[in-house]
Formats: sequence, C-alpha cells, structure tokens
Amino acid sequence: MKKITRKWILAIVLVVIGIFLAISVRSSIKFELGNKVSYEVPSRYQRVPSGIMVFCYHRVLKDTRTVRLSEDLSSNSQFHDFNVNSNDFKNQMTYLHQHHIEVISTKKMIQLISSHRPLHHRYVVLTFDDIDRTTVDNALPVMLKFHYPFTVSIITGNTGEYRAGTKLATWSQIIQMKKKAGDLIDFGVHTNNMHYLTSNGTPVFNVPSNFSRFKGDYALSQKVLKKEIGSKTNIFTYPYGSGDTQVQSFLQEQPLKVIYTLNTGIVRRHSDLKNTPRIIVNSNSWPSIKKWLTHPEKLD
Repeated sequence: MKKITRKWILAIVLVVIGIFLAISVRSSIKFELGNKVSYEVPSRYQRVPSGIMVFCYHRVLKDTRTVRLSEDLSSNSQFHDFNVNSNDFKNQMTYLHQHHIEVISTKKMIQLISSHRPLHHRYVVLTFDDIDRTTVDNALPVMLKFHYPFTVSIITGNTGEYRAGTKLATWSQIIQMKKKAGDLIDFGVHTNNMHYLTSNGTPVFNVPSNFSRFKGDYALSQKVLKKEIGSKTNIFTYPYGSGDTQVQSFLQEQPLKVIYTLNTGIVRRHSDLKNTPRIIVNSNSWPSIKKWLTHPEKLD
C-alpha cells in the first residue's frame, strides 16, 4: 500500500473517530443537562394575578459558531443557565414592547411597594449581574432602543478581569454605559471581591469564619462605587443567590432598599424587598415567563 494511501485512510479514520467522540460528548452533555433543575416559572406563580417579575440576566452572547460550539460541547452550567443569545434577547425585549408590558426601574418598584397600594398590572424589572462586556456591547443598545430602565450589579473589585471565560466590563466602559443610559440605569453592588466559591462549593462570604471579611468587603464595595460613579447605592445583589443567617442579618441593618436574591418568585404588594425574588431568563424559563406575562391562568 502506498504511503499516500495510508495517510488518507488514517485521516479518514481520525475524522470518523472525532465525529463519534463529538456525538458521544454531546449526548452525554444533553443527558447531564437534562437532569439539572428547571428554571421554569413554577405553576403556583402562574396564578398570581398581578405583580412585578424581576428578570435576571448575566451574559448576552452573539450567535457565533464559536459560541454555539462552546454551548454544544460544554457541560458548564455557565453556558446553559446564565447565557442568553443576543438574538433571543432582542426578541424578548421586542415581545415586552409588542405586548405592552411595562418595564420599570428598581427605583419605581421601590416606590410601588412602599405605597402599599394594590398592584393592578404585571410589570417587569430588568437586572444584570456581574456586568461583563456583553452587557455593554450586546444588551445596552437594545435597551436604549426601547428606552427600558435596567439595574446592573457590579463586582467592584473585579472590573476588567476575566471570569468563567468572559471579560468583565472595565470602569471606563461602565461609566460610558452610564453616560449613554442616563436615568435609565441603576447600580447595585455584587460584593467587592467575594464572588467565588470555596473548594467545597460554598460561596466564600457564607463561610462563618469570613463574616468579618464580608462586612469589610461590603463597605469597600460601596466606597469603590462612590469613587467611580459618584454615589453609593441602596441595592445589593447576592452572588450565587442568597446569604446565610448572619450575612442576611447584617445586610438587613444596612441602608439598603433592595436586596436581590435568586429565589424564584414574583414581587407583590406586601413583598419584602430586602428579599427580592428574581427569575433567571434563559431558553428554559422564557416560555413560562411569556405565559405569566400574557396568558395568565384563571384563579379557582
């Protein structure tokens, strides 16, 4: 057998093996992801007649081959749970506009709940955690187009760094975003430098021995935010969605109006905004979000 022929046969065999492995990996990932917790809005909330649904976004990625390949071949929940395709994001914002859903700011939500008056409509609040480049590049232009208010929660000590395969926005980019958005933008703090997990998967600020450190970190996050954008904030957003008892107690004592969690739910007339629920928006949750917004179930 000629040397060239052997090379071609070897190349074909390698391609076949590669395709087989890719299919196997993809099937394994789909099985693994299929066993993850659902982000759908639970059925009990579909019967809530009115209120405020707070959307939670992390990354809004352009639909490129690289992104699609990464999503197909990665079992990392970051790709599947916290990423939204930029075209999907545009469609979601368009849906809100076409169905006359009132998108309100965090400030407006505070006013509505503080009034203790009944909520007669279904509102949406847009929030973005971490603030990487995709929020600035891909999400901001869409929100400006529709003149939608939104809240960004910043890891004040990590700006400009790479985290989980993405680059966080720099202060310069955040300030430019503030200039473009004007009164549409609200800021929250997302810790200064305590947005990571310990080796056993516990959020570092929830480790009891780190409580004093967390108190200092919170104070520093407010100080840095004031230095960079000119004011402190009354909004705190938990990394990983919640804090332990002593962290919660400490934050309750701070001059905060809103503490965002990742507890699933809908803000209602008597909700405690220092335990504000949110809905993670992704391809899994969006159909149930649309259902609550525009196809409410009737109460028994």
